[in-house]
Order: sequence, then structure tokens, then C-alpha cells
Amino acid sequence: MNLEKVVFGFFIVLAATLNFGFFLGEIDQPLHHHIYELFAAIVVNLIATVLKFGDRTQIGAVHLSTSLVADLQLVAAACVWAFAMHVSGDGMSADVTTSVVSLSGGALFANVVSVVLLIVETVMLRR
Repeated sequence: MNLEKVVFGFFIVLAATLNFGFFLGEIDQPLHHHIYELFAAIVVNLIATVLKFGDRTQIGAVHLSTSLVADLQLVAAACVWAFAMHVSGDGMSADVTTSVVSLSGGALFANVVSVVLLIVETVMLRR
């Protein structure tokens, strides 16, 4: 068993599951979406992105692309959250929560594509 592949797969799947955990719930209810779960999803997605930099294959490039998309959308969601809480003073209204959760949904889709690529790459491996 290759420990590098285990760590790589672990972070890809963990990024997707953390993002799913944040995304799950009523889209306009701030109580259903915890800020620390969004933070954890961002950190794990960034770690997964760093792990994807070493692969120079075509599928590795697509892996990196999906990870960059997820990072961009999760950071944008965090920026919307921070702006609503600390700049505008409106707090987490239903509109802001919907925007944040929608952005994390886009990142979730990118994470699912990454997991599917990981599965396809694993199935294609020959011994």
C-alpha cells in the first residue's frame, strides 16, 4: 500500500465530506451552517490543493483544477460571511446565508468531481 496515495485520497474525500456537512441543511437558515465547519472545509481543501501540485499527468491537471475551483468558491463564501458579519453590520440574514451556502454548493460539486476522478484513476490502475 502506498502511503502517499492513502493521504492523497484521505484529504480529497475529507474535503468533500466537510463541504457536504456545511452545505447540508435549509439553505436560508444560519443555524444549520456553522462557521467552523466552513473554516475546516477551507483548510482541508487548501491542503488537498497542495497535495495535487506534484502530479504532472492530464488527470492530475484536472484534479488541480477542481481543487482550485473549490478553494475559490469556499474562500468567496467565507468573504461573504465575513463581510456580512463585520463590515455591513446586517449579520447573517437569509439572503446572505443563501449566498454562502450556494457558493459552498459549487465547491461541493467541484469536490464530487474530484472524488469521481480519484475513483476513475484508481479503477484504471493496473498492477
